[in-house]
Amino acid sequence: MILKSELNAGNKITAIGALAVRVLRYSFGIINRRIKDLNKTDIKTRKILTMYKVHHPKADIDRLYVKRKERGRRLVQVEAAYKAEITSIAEYLNTNYKVDRFVNIVKNYEITQPTMNSIIKTAAKIAEELSQPNEKSDAKQEGIQHTKARLGEVLTFKNRASCSRTGVPLPSSCCILYIFFNKYKY
Repeated sequence: MILKSELNAGNKITAIGALAVRVLRYSFGIINRRIKDLNKTDIKTRKILTMYKVHHPKADIDRLYVKRKERGRRLVQVEAAYKAEITSIAEYLNTNYKVDRFVNIVKNYEITQPTMNSIIKTAAKIAEELSQPNEKSDAKQEGIQHTKARLGEVLTFKNRASCSRTGVPLPSSCCILYIFFNKYKY
């Protein structure tokens, strides 16, 4: 229904986030969901976006989930929404169990549940995953730092080309890349 409307692509993505993802978010913590199922939902969403020509089939998938200020589309990733919702529910249970006796009853029930069904235990797993250093992201950050350093070296030693007609200095491709890296904080 949303994708058949005459909205532009940005407003369609906003409508999906406002309507479809909120329905899913409401069920997190009530219905037990697996991460694989949530990833399948993301894949189906991207497939439908491609069918309705909102997203190009060869376009970068990660760009869909990046903020609009950073040149992305700002689609909410279902797995990230799930993890955020479970973590916030567990935080609420852990902070308000002394104040409200009903929250205390729910927390005591959650503690007795098996790991698969317990919100508190699932949130602890999520926090553990987030606190562990990721080798891929560390290597990527090192590569980006190396590239930025190399671009800085090239810029200090390389003279800028100038326009043959006006004599105005033009930035080299290395300079453009250096500006890009510094502007978007890669």
